Amino acid sequence: MRAVLTVLVAWVSLVGGGTAWAGTEDFSPPELGAPSALGPGVTYRGFSLKGSNGPAYGHLLTVDLRDRRVSVDLLYPGAVGARERLSRMAADSGAVGGVNGDFFNIAEAQHPGVDATGAPVGPAVAGGHDLKAAVPDGQRFGPAMPSGGTTEDVLGVGADRTARLDRLTLQGSVRARNDEFPLSGFNQYAIPVDGIGAFTPAWGAASRQRATCGTDTDRGAPCSDDTRELTVRGGKVAAVAERPGRGAVARGSVVLLGREDGARQLRKLKVGDRVTVDEYLRPRRSGSLRFAIGGFPLLRGGRPVPGLDAETAAVRTAAGLADRGRRLLLLALDGGAAHRPGLTLLELAQALKGLGASDGFNLDGGGSSTLVAREPGEARPTVRNHPSGGAERPVPNGVGIFIRP
Repeated sequence: MRAVLTVLVAWVSLVGGGTAWAGTEDFSPPELGAPSALGPGVTYRGFSLKGSNGPAYGHLLTVDLRDRRVSVDLLYPGAVGARERLSRMAADSGAVGGVNGDFFNIAEAQHPGVDATGAPVGPAVAGGHDLKAAVPDGQRFGPAMPSGGTTEDVLGVGADRTARLDRLTLQGSVRARNDEFPLSGFNQYAIPVDGIGAFTPAWGAASRQRATCGTDTDRGAPCSDDTRELTVRGGKVAAVAERPGRGAVARGSVVLLGREDGARQLRKLKVGDRVTVDEYLRPRRSGSLRFAIGGFPLLRGGRPVPGLDAETAAVRTAAGLADRGRRLLLLALDGGAAHRPGLTLLELAQALKGLGASDGFNLDGGGSSTLVAREPGEARPTVRNHPSGGAERPVPNGVGIFIRP
């Protein structure tokens, strides 16, 4: 009862003076169910609420990052360009719970014959290691971002064990002979026009052809016919090709793929030339990130970010930051028939605020929305929500919760 009263007080404060956010006049505050402890510092509970399109039900994981036995990290299937069910990734990694993560590259009618990579849109950091950078804004999948949003936006946890919203920008270069070229892509399914992208073994075996399709402002534009690919092994160019390849990148190797002007720069290099490739994801805020995943902000300082959609309701997944980033809220809406209308993005921000978050972050939704949890004594995490597609969808990554014995 105390938890419900706390939420109601937060709600009254939020709408102070009887003024509700535009488009949310029919929205009710969340009603929390009883919590269930998954382990030290981690609880699972359900909550119900009424949105403008009908009743909704949510599943909530609360993580106390002040407990040093608890950590959060990226769940992914061992390769950037791959997908797997969240429950399988959580079980394989030993996570006690988690939610699905970033939006990702799926098949496109505009590029027939080009394999979808399944790779996520935004940056990713796992265990303190940079996995990938963000695609250009015009190449993203998912609902329209609110004003000011970018594919570089991330939810992260720093080395100080504090969760935060940040941005990760790729800093990199290719140095050979007396030339130095900027690196504009890193394990991503779309390289900027005129750019050079680097693919490491972390990319996996997915085709690299999709990386040369579309433009920075038009995802559906044709694939470039001016490309060049180099394989760098042991610090030297080991192979060259005119078209993007596929298959795993060998350990100790880097594949450089250029399009347009980037391809012309790579044509200056030949087999045997020495090459140095550097890449680094630079955070906008101070302090390195041990974990990061892409999406876009919903809530900052207790207020919704400008431009959130207040009309289109859907099943959604999101994260909230409370207690100055020391407490992380992970939620997924239920996609069962009784609750399938879901919430608008503005209502989702409002729900996060009602649950105690000061900052909020949107993750992939619809058929991807999944929350898993493992109760003490259970062998594997199980899916707690009903996926709206009727079955658990393979996804590229997720947010995993870990408890150290």
